[in-house]
Amino acid sequence: MAKKKAFTGSAKTASALRGQSTEKNAQSPSITAMVWYREEEYPALLEFFSDRDLLPLTWQSWHERAEAKQQEVEAAGTQVIKVFIDLATFPEWCRSRGISPDAEARSQLAIEVAQSQSFSL
Repeated sequence: MAKKKAFTGSAKTASALRGQSTEKNAQSPSITAMVWYREEEYPALLEFFSDRDLLPLTWQSWHERAEAKQQEVEAAGTQVIKVFIDLATFPEWCRSRGISPDAEARSQLAIEVAQSQSFSL
């Protein structure tokens, strides 16, 4: 039987994924999908996000926090997959699912991307 890889995103989405897992194996690598933003798109994404008030005002501030979190996660032995939120596709992705463009949506996208790439890791 093939080993399944463990995925995590935000705490909420990580627990949902663990609930979907049918096989637990301590030998499986742990993978965290982290939402990432391109500097040039950050201001426009902030305008689009329904929870923009929860994010830093500048890309530099966000990036410093994200890199620190990435280092913390990797130091704990977890592989990080950066999932870039794309201004050209994320709005339509949200609309097609009828969901608000917020942290939960960003986390869900990150998990979907990580799961789709899990067989190529």
